[in-house]
Amino acid sequence: MENALNRADPFPDVLRRIDAVTTPRRDVPFEQSQQFHDVLSGAHEFLLNRVEEQHLDITGWALDTITKYAEIETATFVQEWHIPINEAEMHKVSLALVKELTGFGPLDDLLHDPEVEDILINGYKDVYVSRCGVLEHSTARFTDNRHLLRIVRRFLVPIGRRLDESNPMVDARLPDGGRLNAIIEPLSVSGPCVSIRKFRKEPFTPDDLLARKMFDKPVHALLRAAVMGRCNVLISGGTSCGKTSLLNALASFIPHTERVITVEDTAELSLNHPHVVRLESRLGGFEGDGTVGIRDLVRNSLRMRPDRIVVGEVRGSEVLEMLQAMNTGHDGSMSTIHANSPRDALYRLEMLCGFAGFQGTENSLRRQIASAIDFIVQIARLNNGRRVISSITEVIGTSDDVVTTQELYRYEAAVDLDGVEHERWPGLGFHPHTPKLEPYRQFLREAGGGLA
Repeated sequence: MENALNRADPFPDVLRRIDAVTTPRRDVPFEQSQQFHDVLSGAHEFLLNRVEEQHLDITGWALDTITKYAEIETATFVQEWHIPINEAEMHKVSLALVKELTGFGPLDDLLHDPEVEDILINGYKDVYVSRCGVLEHSTARFTDNRHLLRIVRRFLVPIGRRLDESNPMVDARLPDGGRLNAIIEPLSVSGPCVSIRKFRKEPFTPDDLLARKMFDKPVHALLRAAVMGRCNVLISGGTSCGKTSLLNALASFIPHTERVITVEDTAELSLNHPHVVRLESRLGGFEGDGTVGIRDLVRNSLRMRPDRIVVGEVRGSEVLEMLQAMNTGHDGSMSTIHANSPRDALYRLEMLCGFAGFQGTENSLRRQIASAIDFIVQIARLNNGRRVISSITEVIGTSDDVVTTQELYRYEAAVDLDGVEHERWPGLGFHPHTPKLEPYRQFLREAGGGLA
């Protein structure tokens, strides 16, 4: 090994780290050790040099051909530089090398795992994943921060986005529909921090969510009647509680004869509907020119002959256009909002309208909100990671300058004498006031729940 280090080579630092670990640690598997990542880094540099020397274009090669080539070059690298690993460990290096060449390196397996919802990276050694709403530490890691940045930029290159010192923060929609947020030094003190939100290729249907016990049959019936009856629905909840999944599912109740326009900051919705027009906001150039915000898109969508407008998330000045659309013939529109309760959702709407420059009185604003929103569906994420509808609240009107509401359903969980937990969504005995549900009274009676 010393003779090898004395030779002129393109990666002496990697080889010195490998040489320093002549006896691999046995308290962790080889593929999780620093030795593995150092060998992989050296093999990667070695292979790229070989590709350049041989003037090869491996981008058009089949996966089997790349795999065989990686095995041969890994063996050559290990033999030429006297790397102290056995044949099984060398095979693991070559497999990881294929993922470096054809995919996203250490993230490849996580990206293909259907159970993984979020990938959270806090520096090159610290990777967490969310499965079924529960965070857990992953064994995946990177060699160093440079390795991590190389993989992140591989996500960004196809969509024309940059991540460097002049642009140290990026939020982007990935080609597969996922979302990536990355922030690097000097804004991130602990190294590059990356958040990847994955989305299902096939969105959940209402029946899927019913099977997962997000709600029960009476709640399912009310949601179906509300969408088919063209009620305006606001889905409220915290981060990663299932708002987008529920919005996707509710869209399947929209009649196929209607035209739906979705407006989002970053396109995440995947509505199961044949006639959907998807609009996405655009960031401006270096000097801010060319910016197209959600408010502009909502305003423009009114000129596109929509039957329903779906705003992915209300978070700014677009709230005024959305409320006006709901009040001017676009019944059946839906949106989501970050709030901890239905009442907080109403307060947040008022606050956003104030920030957007609403010129009327508080009373007139509350009347407009009350006439626009029919139902607020509150979602919560339980301690075990499950998402459930915690309540369904109807907005009735205004009284004494306050938006009046009534709760129709509420999630309850109780443990019986045998220690078994039971969940239910009892109806609270109030009948929906909106005349939009009148054609569905019999349907709601048959579903149960005591609301019809």
